[in-house]
Parts: sequence; structure tokens; C-alpha cells
Amino acid sequence: MRNSEPALPGDLPLDELSTLFARIQGMLLTEETVAHAVDLLAQAIKETIPGAVGAGVSLMDRQGRRTSTGSTDELVVAADELQYKLGSGPCLEAWAGAAPVRSDDLAADIRWPGFSGPAAEMGLRSVLSVPLLHKTEILGAIKIYSMETEAFDERTEHLLTLFAGPTATLLANIQSAEVPHRVSRELKDAIASRDSIALARGILMERRGLNSDEAMRELIILSRSNGHSLRSVAEQVMMSVSNRQRY
Repeated sequence: MRNSEPALPGDLPLDELSTLFARIQGMLLTEETVAHAVDLLAQAIKETIPGAVGAGVSLMDRQGRRTSTGSTDELVVAADELQYKLGSGPCLEAWAGAAPVRSDDLAADIRWPGFSGPAAEMGLRSVLSVPLLHKTEILGAIKIYSMETEAFDERTEHLLTLFAGPTATLLANIQSAEVPHRVSRELKDAIASRDSIALARGILMERRGLNSDEAMRELIILSRSNGHSLRSVAEQVMMSVSNRQRY
């Protein structure tokens, strides 16, 4: 008699996954944009997968730029933005290669120079990303992060892939129907946040002679030390320049 494999604590049955996506699909039909619903998707992924401290969905915006359309927190946004800036990282590799990508220890991973070290300094040690595939189109990628090494395995990859399939279908249908014509407050805030962080990073580079990665790490350290969001820290940096110019 074969022993049955123990169930993964976060491994939702298919019928529960179907119910979850049916609920989200109904929300998408009533939202002005998909931004809020994709945030909820990211939160559901984080809560479902054991060990995940953050999750996000990366898509292409209207200008053809990669963007974190849905994310659970600022740490995910910061890690994603670093990948977009470098053009290298596990999320982008999963996106480009149309295959899952996993790192069990970013501190020791040499596949993405410039990303792995700074990500580990942020406290992120494991990452898993799977592509969002719809027919022959690659829409983007879903990723989860953990602060523990070897946090994810093949079964986690299977579970995240279960999320990716219907997520890609929902997003493809929405994009083709061009439902979101107006930018929601959430998306406006996200754009303003990215702009503020980029400007503050430039100020630190000029003021302290830092390179771009060093300036970003400085902002992250400030954010984590005082418990403020990256956007709040960035605005404080910009305000300090404004105050200097007055005198």
C-alpha cells in the first residue's frame, strides 16, 4: 500500500481556486481599473503560499514598460524596480523564458549580478517566479518572496502555476476588452511613488556621490529603520532639498 503524500498547508483544492478566481473576476468587471483587483490577487497568493512574505504581479504598461501592477508591499515594489532598472532578475527571466525560475538563496546566487546581493540586503532570501501565459502570449509574471532560504520547492511552483493560468486568462480578457479607460487613484499613487523614489535616488547620488544601486539601498535602509514607506522617505529627501533652497 502506497503512502499518500502529505498535503501542503497552503495547497488549495482546485474547486477553492476556482471559487477564488470567480470572485475576483466579478470584482474586475466592476472596478474602474484592474489595479485594485490585481493587488488583491497578489495578497491572496501571499496568504496561500507558506513562507511567502510578499507577492506581486508584473505586467507591461501602456508605454510598453515593465511595471509592478499588483504588489503586497513596498519591499516587493523595490525588488521589482531594481530588476526593471538592471534588466535582469528572476522575474524577468521567468517572463522572457516562459518558464518558472526559483532561487533558494539570493545571497549566494550569481545568476543575476547587481540584483541578488541588494535583494538579500533587503532581507529577501528566496524567490519564485512563474510566467503569465495566455495562449501564445506572455503577459508578464507572478512572483513570491521569502526571508528564509529554501522557502519554496516544486510543490510551491505547482501551486503558483495554478494561480498563473486563470490570472493570465482574466488579464488577457480585460486587456482585450479595454475595460480600464480611467486611471484609478491606486495606480496614480503607484506612479507618483515611483517618480518620487526615482527623484530622491537622483538627489542622493548627486549629494553623496553614490551610484544608483547605493542610493536605492540608502533609501531602503532609511525606510526600514524608521518604519516609513519608501515614498515617504523619498518625499523627506526631496523636502530637505527644498528647505535648503529657501535659505
